[in-house]
Amino acid sequence: MAMPIADGDPWHGANPIDPAFRADPHPYLHRLRELAPVDQTPIGVWRLTRYADCVRLLTQVPTGVRLTDGSLPGEGMVPNAGPARFMLQQDPPNHTRLRKLVSKAFTPRAIERLRARAQEVADAQIDAVAARGEMDVIADLALPVPATMICEMMGVPLSERDRFTEWTAQATHLLAFMLAPPDVLERAVAAANALREYFEALIAARRAHLTDDILSDLIRAEESGDRLSGDELLSQCIGLLIAGFETTIGLIGNGVLALIRHPDQLARLRAEPALIGSAVEECLRFDGPIALTPRYLHADAEIGGVTIPKDSQVWAMLFAANRDPARFADPDRFDIGRADNAHLAFGGAAHFCLGAHLARMEAQIAIGTFARRVEAPRFAAAELEWGRSLFRVLGRLPVQFASVR
Repeated sequence: MAMPIADGDPWHGANPIDPAFRADPHPYLHRLRELAPVDQTPIGVWRLTRYADCVRLLTQVPTGVRLTDGSLPGEGMVPNAGPARFMLQQDPPNHTRLRKLVSKAFTPRAIERLRARAQEVADAQIDAVAARGEMDVIADLALPVPATMICEMMGVPLSERDRFTEWTAQATHLLAFMLAPPDVLERAVAAANALREYFEALIAARRAHLTDDILSDLIRAEESGDRLSGDELLSQCIGLLIAGFETTIGLIGNGVLALIRHPDQLARLRAEPALIGSAVEECLRFDGPIALTPRYLHADAEIGGVTIPKDSQVWAMLFAANRDPARFADPDRFDIGRADNAHLAFGGAAHFCLGAHLARMEAQIAIGTFARRVEAPRFAAAELEWGRSLFRVLGRLPVQFASVR
């Protein structure tokens, strides 16, 4: 059974659609971990806020991203190309097959070959704002770097970037349709349909002129009888585009914000640029873009002293796990040199983020370039402005600076 409601609020103050929670979820999650580390929400979903419990859910008990009968709630919301057909919403063997088709483009070796190009993009973006003395870190850096890279990897025209930015942010809300207000859900469905129509046309054009990109590879796989259906092809394209840059925008933006708010850490990174790998891992732990990852139990399971029944949806609250004092010393301290940093920002087990190497590389380039080249940056707004994405992604991050190296 669920933990008792100690404060009369069934959400224990940690309601994900509350603007105060969106602005700064960490104090609420600390309180939730203390009051009810394993709790059942008013919508029936269970939440885990302790690191050890999240690890148990992700790696030790029988789970999937679908119910035991293979169904997925909300699967028919967007005909032909809803999130249900993307690999992230599939269990083995379908998940294994779909992931294998695109995994070669995301291996560490393949990603390292893209590092020089990502550096070109980041430097060009900083060069473009050098004379202004100000920039919007989101529009001028955090979005262009990952968006350019995934569009080039997939063979999607960069001229379409602005449209994709809006569509992908809106479409993410289909992943949490049970919480989305009607107007948000309506926009999400419209955005998913717009993406579907765009990719239908692009796939038709690409069939006549295959090139060296992920989209062409997926078309070849479909045509060689790999059991990849037309609907699956469409959904992998849409899903990879969304996953390929939406969350990385958040990682880069949130990371730059953390450095500006902790000038000692920014100064340390400037003095020790080799720390950029460690710094990005700390950005992922301290304020990553993804609040939670869901699973369905495929058998009754005891987690944190509570028995949760089969087919329950359970959320591993990644923000909470990554700041659990039982796992991380002084967890609310931002420390780019943190040595023991086994965060859960990329999930775990079979569904460990396919694009983790790409996201890390892009964040290392973008954040490292900002730290190295932008002198004396300061936040230039009264308050933070969050974007329209389901994920923790800033809409704008205005910064003023003294000069650019």
